[in-house]
Amino acid sequence: MIKNAVVTGAGSGVGRACAIQLLREGWRVALLGRRSESLEDTAKQSAHSDQCLLVTCDVSSESAVAMAGKKVLSAFGEVEVLVNAAGTNVPRRSLEVLASSDYHEMINTNLNGSYYCVQAFLEQMRRRRSGTIVNIVSDSARQASPKAGPGYSMSKFGVLGLTQAINAEERPNGIRACAILPGDIDTDLLARRPNPPDMVARARMMQSDDIARCVMLAVNLPARAVIEELLIRPGA
Repeated sequence: MIKNAVVTGAGSGVGRACAIQLLREGWRVALLGRRSESLEDTAKQSAHSDQCLLVTCDVSSESAVAMAGKKVLSAFGEVEVLVNAAGTNVPRRSLEVLASSDYHEMINTNLNGSYYCVQAFLEQMRRRRSGTIVNIVSDSARQASPKAGPGYSMSKFGVLGLTQAINAEERPNGIRACAILPGDIDTDLLARRPNPPDMVARARMMQSDDIARCVMLAVNLPARAVIEELLIRPGA
């Protein structure tokens, strides 16, 4: 039986790694992202590009997500797994300099985008009485820091609350949610820090593939078990 998944932010970083790992394990995957070129690059990096559905979508737009959800369900029929990996931060992120537009960009992408995507696929999960939702959060959802900035931390605290709400309300419907809270990961998002880390610091960080393995742990557990939260940090 073909298994279907959706991965947001699939054009780079953790989203790309999750999509490639799902494809490697035999899933058919809808790749969602803002740039079609990046989604195409993700598909090309997999030996199973024929199992990909590329959907250009800005998750910060509720209407765009609704349209993307309809396109995926029309093509796949049903979706068993949703991985919310899309996320962003801004260089000027401290309370002293954070612009209102940048704040809303983070909230709309990181928090609202995750909520919109959950709502796009939750009803059909209820009907089939099965589904796994994995939200890539951050250890900033456990402790705010100047490194992350208030807007990013606020958005990630919200996604952690969304994950808890799914488990509190949807467990009777056979739906489970996992919040993965990574520390530093060597991704392109690091370039948006006020002081981007050098190559020595990056070498001590986790890689996107490490987080993808955590996602697959949550996905592959039998339905009787759920990892509600998984905090993972660099070992060095």
